[in-house]
Amino acid sequence: MKAIADSLSEDYRSKGAWGTSTLDSLFKQTAARHPRRVALVDAPDKNEWTGGTPRQLTYEEADREIDRLAGFYRAVGLTADSVLGLQSPNTVETVIAFLAGLRADLIVSPIPMHWRQGDLLTALNAVGAKGLIAADRIETRSTGLSARDAAADIFSLRFVFGLGQDIPDGLIELAPMLEEMGDELVAPVSERTDAADHIATLCWSRMSKEPLPVTRSHNHWVAAAKLALTHTPMADGATLLVPYGLSGLTGLGAGLTPWLLCGGTLHLHHARSLGNLARHANQVRADYILAPGPLAAMLSSSLSAPKRTVAAAWNISSPSVRAFVTRHDVVDLHVADEYGMVGRLRNPDGTPDPVTLGSHADSTTDVDAPALLHLGATDSKSAATKLRIKGPAAPGRKWHSISDDQNWKTDNLGFIETDISIEPENGELSTFGVPGQYAPGGADLTGIDEIFQNFPGVQDAAAFLVEDEILGGRLYAALVPLPGTAPDAKAFFSYLDTNGVDLIKIPHRVLVLTALPRTEDGQVDREKLTMRTQRMPAKVA
Repeated sequence: MKAIADSLSEDYRSKGAWGTSTLDSLFKQTAARHPRRVALVDAPDKNEWTGGTPRQLTYEEADREIDRLAGFYRAVGLTADSVLGLQSPNTVETVIAFLAGLRADLIVSPIPMHWRQGDLLTALNAVGAKGLIAADRIETRSTGLSARDAAADIFSLRFVFGLGQDIPDGLIELAPMLEEMGDELVAPVSERTDAADHIATLCWSRMSKEPLPVTRSHNHWVAAAKLALTHTPMADGATLLVPYGLSGLTGLGAGLTPWLLCGGTLHLHHARSLGNLARHANQVRADYILAPGPLAAMLSSSLSAPKRTVAAAWNISSPSVRAFVTRHDVVDLHVADEYGMVGRLRNPDGTPDPVTLGSHADSTTDVDAPALLHLGATDSKSAATKLRIKGPAAPGRKWHSISDDQNWKTDNLGFIETDISIEPENGELSTFGVPGQYAPGGADLTGIDEIFQNFPGVQDAAAFLVEDEILGGRLYAALVPLPGTAPDAKAFFSYLDTNGVDLIKIPHRVLVLTALPRTEDGQVDREKLTMRTQRMPAKVA
């Protein structure tokens, strides 16, 4: 299935913005040139947060596994353009499963690790997924059991596979299945001459009440990665450390795809502490470390010589970008949900280089490099300027927009197109995002209100954010009990867990009030809730 019209693909290629390589073919090219180079390395503490012992594969070994698994997908009946869901943490097996799906011409839909059963059901039903791969567990949560239970309610889902050691009944365990079939499995030969233009992934935007699918082709991913790495060329065979899950624009566009482009060594990391991330980076002598923007200053101060590149990702729930001095190169990645990402190398004095309106290109190759993303402003009656995004690094064909009133529109493939709202500063964009509107992970606060309001014993409830200078906005809950009752905070958290609420929608603290503050038009006044929380810490459970 093509991601955009042929005429636009041809235009992108004629200008040099797009090519003919798929993501899995980039891997195969490196395997042919450097078969014994180390390709993938599990985190040393892997068995503490998911099943299986740490593995390390060369390009030759990994390419062989990718071929066999791609052959397995086809053998069980997953045909070209079938949607394959994938919910698994950063492991060698996850990367193999992802690239094998692409080699079999499937559309892979990486599912965020924090999603629970309800969102999984909604998303996979929406795209008619035919298969799902799930890890046995992510820390203490059994993702395998959730996948099995979700599969029972998804009509289109025919195959549910498990990765790890403790695979629940009802899931097909991939490792022994592949071992049993052995050399009988042969990778399918794609008949597509324009495979790089076809949809590779369906990732998920959370800037509405329901998950929204965002399509990207192989060429979209390559263009997005080049734009993220602008001004910071990555040497052939570089060592990368990626703590982000491979489920969205940051993890795939600034982590996995740059690794494929440089043919380097990808060290996988499951983020549990800043100290652990810094130690891992030092142990493997990583050339490039992807990290949350708010933690970049502390991380860079913990990195040993020689000079390294820290890619600091700033998304819509991050605090403001701050200046800091470091001996390492810092690339600020301004991430607009799943729709656009721009990388800017910091100035020598540690101040961020602002993103400007206009065309953005990959300047690592040529001063006349083709534009990969176009940013433009629109007229707006509201206080916030509306940023418009389109180009070879953005999904779809048209300008995209995220508006405060959530006026979504759909293209003729049935997938969502949208735009981003931002606050301009002196004609420049300090960062992308919609401050104060969305919880960490991009979830819409009004949608979370409804979840909290369904808790028995409350007559009103709302979600709001309390600013944290390190983590950004922490999610809180304000509950108004029914007369004569007193809500139990433990019971509230138990209710959220029992109902499988997405982990990013579970609040950090709970505030009990007699009434919610509201604006003149009846909307919840979240700013007053934030102020009240800061004044009344003793009443926050």
